[in-house]
Amino acid sequence: MYLWIKALHVLAIISWMAGMLYLVRLYVNHAMETEPVVMERLQGMERRLLRAITTPAMVVSLLTGIAMLAMNPVLLKMPWMHVKLTLVVGMLAMHGMASSWRKKLIDNPRFKTDKFFRVMNEIPTLLMIGIVIMVIVRPF
Repeated sequence: MYLWIKALHVLAIISWMAGMLYLVRLYVNHAMETEPVVMERLQGMERRLLRAITTPAMVVSLLTGIAMLAMNPVLLKMPWMHVKLTLVVGMLAMHGMASSWRKKLIDNPRFKTDKFFRVMNEIPTLLMIGIVIMVIVRPF
């Protein structure tokens, strides 16, 4: 059963990461756009991506991760897992910020620049790199 949960966890993580990277990239486009009809289209894409893919994938990632830790609690004693979980908290924070940015972009499409969103788009990638290294290499 553990390996099935782990497989579902990996699939959910892939979906969550894809959603986060695409969502913030949509914000780059949104912040640069001036045409109202295109801005409306971007808002719809952002809403659907967040509600239908990114947030559900995050929830499945968390639930399967918690299930694996419950099934194998010795993992919580390993230093690499502490680092990984800290990076996961960073991903959760990024998800929360991305959700709030969507609402702010609707009210004020210029509240942040496209350059801001370009930089923020790199954060999930850096967090992902750290998480993968912790899980695969286990450097501690």
